[in-house]
Amino acid sequence: MPEPTEQQIRERAHQLWEQAGKPEGREQEFWHAAEQELRNEDKSNPTRTPDTL
Repeated sequence: MPEPTEQQIRERAHQLWEQAGKPEGREQEFWHAAEQELRNEDKSNPTRTPDTL
């Protein structure tokens, strides 16, 4: 899976921020959480096999 784009990270970070009640001053925390989540997303994919690594 290719690296997530900045736009994908931005959108996911915004979703996480909204779910957390839109707290102020925690932009980097949500950015890093979104980036990590997207980078690890394919690891939890049940259809992943050794051939797709």
